[in-house]
Amino acid sequence: MKHVVSVSLGSSSRNHSTTVQLLGQDVFVERIGTDGSRARVLDAIRAHDGQVDAFGMGGIDRYIYVADKRYTFREAEVIARAARQSPILDGSGLKNSLERQVVHELADHPLVRLRERKVLLVSAVDRFGMAEALYEIGCDVCYGDLMFGLGVAVPLRSLAALRRVARVLAPMVTQLPIRYLYPTGEKQQQIASKFGAQYQWADVIAGDFHFIRRHLPEALPGKIILTNTVTPNDVALLRARGVAALITTTPDLGGRSFGTNVLEALLVAVTEMKEGLRPEEYLNLMREIGFRTRLEVF
Repeated sequence: MKHVVSVSLGSSSRNHSTTVQLLGQDVFVERIGTDGSRARVLDAIRAHDGQVDAFGMGGIDRYIYVADKRYTFREAEVIARAARQSPILDGSGLKNSLERQVVHELADHPLVRLRERKVLLVSAVDRFGMAEALYEIGCDVCYGDLMFGLGVAVPLRSLAALRRVARVLAPMVTQLPIRYLYPTGEKQQQIASKFGAQYQWADVIAGDFHFIRRHLPEALPGKIILTNTVTPNDVALLRARGVAALITTTPDLGGRSFGTNVLEALLVAVTEMKEGLRPEEYLNLMREIGFRTRLEVF
């Protein structure tokens, strides 16, 4: 049996394991949350290195993209280098391919019709494929990178503005510990409502679920959530707050939608590769396996 482990800086309360069958092979998938401790992440990777077929690196991006420029998080690179034998994936390859494709597939879907909607994309630099695809289908997009990443109440209203700001800030912010930019550990379980005007303006709230959840308003009647990495508790939370529909770009595996890092690790494990695949290879494998976007209408 293949074995995939996602080691995450996120909360251990979100840990989960399941066995899936892909291309005739059984794969045991588990998530190990370390409650924000980088030391525990490194210990877990070293303990499993060479014993698992692939790692997912959760709770942190290794790379962010701005158009054709890639920036590397210093902390993520330290974590990635701890895996000396087993390949380690952060999900960025799938984000830039799968999420772009999903937006186009749903542009005219009869249940959600994303085309020309008003969209709050909570962070675009870690989902630049999604950001570009939303622009391509005519959406009116508010990019929340400064708000949700840095706490600066300045919405960005064009891809051009996003590119200008990101080119200035990305070289600096990628040198910071991720805890200053992104909720890790138990902070993933806390909600402090903020930026309510942007949430209410949008038809669609898109992007990283921990960013979406971090400032979730008490009520979001009729909104569509486009994200991934949701647990049954997250789904219940969204339903209670009046959300109309939930779309996850990754499929439901054993009762939850894992992150793109897990999905990349799964695909690398079953193909017995020692590194990430090309974007078109990921998409071809997804089609061959029969993985589908998850869409729930409440």
